[in-house]
Order: sequence, then structure tokens, then C-alpha cells
Amino acid sequence: MVFAALAGFAIAATAVTVQQDELRAGLLKPDDRRVLALGKTLYADSCASCHGVELEGQVEDWRSPGPDGLMPAPPHDETGHTWHHTDQIFFEITKYGIVAAANLKNYTSAMPVYEGVLTDAEIIAVLSYIKSTWPDKFRSGDDKMITRYFLEPK
Repeated sequence: MVFAALAGFAIAATAVTVQQDELRAGLLKPDDRRVLALGKTLYADSCASCHGVELEGQVEDWRSPGPDGLMPAPPHDETGHTWHHTDQIFFEITKYGIVAAANLKNYTSAMPVYEGVLTDAEIIAVLSYIKSTWPDKFRSGDDKMITRYFLEPK
């Protein structure tokens, strides 16, 4: 009986590890209801105060520095630039911050670093939730699609 309990625990621990490893693979899960439910809650708790409850961003002119000299939080809906990033870059910006992710010098950002605040799985859940709100043509994260979007006449 003890052996059966230990075996059950080992199987459950392996399942959790596999799930964590899948989420850390850098692929967002915008169609996974469980991931999106967690992501929506975490977004409300950790992101909405700056990026808006409806992912609308801080101010209309989010491309220009605010009075403090820092860039305002951009929208995460299709009107912003978030969808331009691949899943991996989106993850790295969130986890490590834009300065580290983009190896920027002489740049300060108001965006907090979420490493040590949220787990990789939680970051993936938030980003999956954000991505789930984009129109299909923006959800691919495909560099060819992004390039085509900017080169096609409007």
C-alpha cells in the first residue's frame, strides 16, 4: 500500500514537471482554457493597473515618453505593438525586462521584471491570455506574417 502511494505521488510529480516543462518551451497557449483562466486572473492582479483592464494601455500616445521621461505602458490589444513579438521575445521581455531582453544601454523602463515574482508557467499563462484576445492574423507570431503586414499597402 505504501508502495502504491509512493508510485502515485511519483506519477503526479512527473505530470507537474512535464506541465511546467511544456509551458517553459516558449510556446504560448492561447487556446487552452485552463491556462487562459489562470492568465486572466494573473493579468488582472499583475498587469491591468498599467496596461489596462481591457488591454488598452496607459495613454493614447503610448509611443512618446511621459512627463517622467519613461515610456507609458503600451496597449496589449491589436492597436499596440505586443503582437509584433515572437512568443519567446514576449516571454523574455516580461520575465527579464525590456532592458535585459533587448540588451539596451542607457534606457530605463517602468516595466517591472517578473523573474522571481511570477513563475515561468504563470508568465506563460498571462501572455497566453493576452495573445488569446488578438485577431487570428496577429496570433501567429510568425516573422514572415509580421513582415508581410508591414510591407502590404494599407
